[in-house]
Amino acid sequence: MKKLLLSTLLIVFSCVLVAQTEPAYKKGKFFAFWGWNRAHYTNSTINFKGDDYDFKLYRTVAHDKLSSVSYHNYLQLNRITIPQTNFRIGYFFKDNMAISIGVDHMKYVMDQNQTVKISGKVPSQFEDRIQDGQIKLTEDFLTFEHTDGLNYINAEFEYYHNFYKNGILKINGLVGGGAGFLLPKTNATLFDQERHDDFHLAGYGLNAKVGADVLLWDLFFLRCEGKEGYINMPSIRTTGSSRDKASQHFWFAEIDFLFGFAWHF
Repeated sequence: MKKLLLSTLLIVFSCVLVAQTEPAYKKGKFFAFWGWNRAHYTNSTINFKGDDYDFKLYRTVAHDKLSSVSYHNYLQLNRITIPQTNFRIGYFFKDNMAISIGVDHMKYVMDQNQTVKISGKVPSQFEDRIQDGQIKLTEDFLTFEHTDGLNYINAEFEYYHNFYKNGILKINGLVGGGAGFLLPKTNATLFDQERHDDFHLAGYGLNAKVGADVLLWDLFFLRCEGKEGYINMPSIRTTGSSRDKASQHFWFAEIDFLFGFAWHF
């Protein structure tokens, strides 16, 4: 997070020091983009609670889930939401300044068969699995994924700066930040119980980002963004019973590859 904040400050100072010949984007423009992301997550403590159990797993490791690159997975219309995707629409309320709303559709997969520290009460049939305060996360004990997915729905403020212009071409930098809520569809199997299979409002997130885009004809753009943030989900559904819940919080880093349009009505 410190590296991102430092990068953000450097870009802001650059924007102040480097004069722009004209706005990167003018007041009154709308924009929309679509793209894909890769994500990284810090280790997290996950707390599971139910009628006959209440335990914590410490420093659990997780990763994202990249779909294999193919036309079928990324461009076929009935499958475009299956990979890790980003969608956003925004409006420039002032030259170079925009507000936007969007969805970061990330995926979070707990590493299976890792051995982690555990504390608290587990069902009696799993008590002998705990050795020296640790347990191996086998499939009959727990699988835990937000793969439908880790949906971060958020609003952002963005500031843009034009660094280069030549004919139809502009190269712009941007910084921004936002906040929103998490609506995951969690794929968890806990003690072989029936899993919960619906979207659920689980918590909130905060983020900051930096990026650059190449704008052609003031209409089409290609963009790359680096984003870091914090996610806190105190209410994760795990099984078919509403009494069974999990909670966790962690930091994430995300890099997005995007294409979009900017237009005036």
